[in-house]
Amino acid sequence: MLDRKGQHPVSMLTAYDYHTAQTMDEAGIDMILVGDSLGNVMLGYENTLAVTVEDMIHHGKAVCRGAKEAFVVIDMPFMSYQASVEDAVRNAGRIMKETNCQAVKLEGGVEYADRIKAIVQAGIPVVAHIGLTPQSFNALGGYKVQGKSLEQAQKLLKDAKAVEEAGAFAITLECVPAALAKLITTQTKALTIGIGAGNGCDGQVLVYQDMLGYTDGFVPKFVKKYADLHSVMLGAFKQYKQECELRTFPEAGQTYAISEEVLEELFQPELAY
Repeated sequence: MLDRKGQHPVSMLTAYDYHTAQTMDEAGIDMILVGDSLGNVMLGYENTLAVTVEDMIHHGKAVCRGAKEAFVVIDMPFMSYQASVEDAVRNAGRIMKETNCQAVKLEGGVEYADRIKAIVQAGIPVVAHIGLTPQSFNALGGYKVQGKSLEQAQKLLKDAKAVEEAGAFAITLECVPAALAKLITTQTKALTIGIGAGNGCDGQVLVYQDMLGYTDGFVPKFVKKYADLHSVMLGAFKQYKQECELRTFPEAGQTYAISEEVLEELFQPELAY
């Protein structure tokens, strides 16, 4: 993937199941992220904090079975690496070994560079994640754009340098001003993957439910809807309900026939119950 830097932008989307991964593969999507966002979009949690390593492995296995060409990255969930370097390596190893993915992703900059270094030294490719880090939304004061002040911008530059030096081959930049993300992109040899960070990054990533319009609720400013599947699905479900109630489904084309001779035999007096 690193040979794409500065040459050809990288496309990345989240996926959490076999069929979606298979379809993205067919579309030629370069990278698939099994994000801990599955806590929100698949499991119905309010945030990502309750997601476990087992959740990531379960969904990661399905995605890896569906993606034959795409480069699959799996998130390390909250508290799977924060406590210690040993935890980080052990859990990264489990995820890699049990799913057959190509890399893991973890949030944090300077403060988690030692985890990244140890995981990379264990032979596991790492994608770093800086800027808005959802697992730390409480410490960040909510889901806010990061890097708007001089102090924050300097911190992000230091974070990018630290994770690159630790061995991360790619860096996700979330909710970062476009000009700052472009500056980081030019100052690092790692691939930068933007989400709400402008088009100056080496690639882009979105949660696929957001870009397909699975919900008519809130979506972040940086999301572009490429479809409105919520309306399509809602309409189909309503039509199905109505046709069930009216007995217009199933029609003849969705049913199986039986011969009149067999029916006549069934209704012979000696066979009646």
